Amino acid sequence: MPLITVDYTDRLADSFDRRGFGLALNRLAVKLLDARPTACKTRFRRTEEAVVGADAETFALVAIEFAIFPGRTAEAKAALSEAVLAALPEYLGTVVGPVQATVAVGELDSAAYRSATLGG
Repeated sequence: MPLITVDYTDRLADSFDRRGFGLALNRLAVKLLDARPTACKTRFRRTEEAVVGADAETFALVAIEFAIFPGRTAEAKAALSEAVLAALPEYLGTVVGPVQATVAVGELDSAAYRSATLGG
């Protein structure tokens, strides 16, 4: 644990170092949430477009969600969000125009969560 999802717009597909950023997210989870490295699961989802606000300009968007077990303080969650936003620019590469970035840290129901390694 945690489950980490990174949604990013198509404009970033060629420049965004997803593997590097995923590894950085996992390291931050270990450091700031006391997560086990092998429990960190990060996935990336590419989206075609994002609309931000009422402006006609098309923005690039990176939306990051952490799903964690309960028990972390609001301060720990905020520290994680800030660290993620600080780390992101290193992995974006050369992007023309603004990039909107968000981080949300939410809690999973630990009584209902299950994980397994299947096969091989």
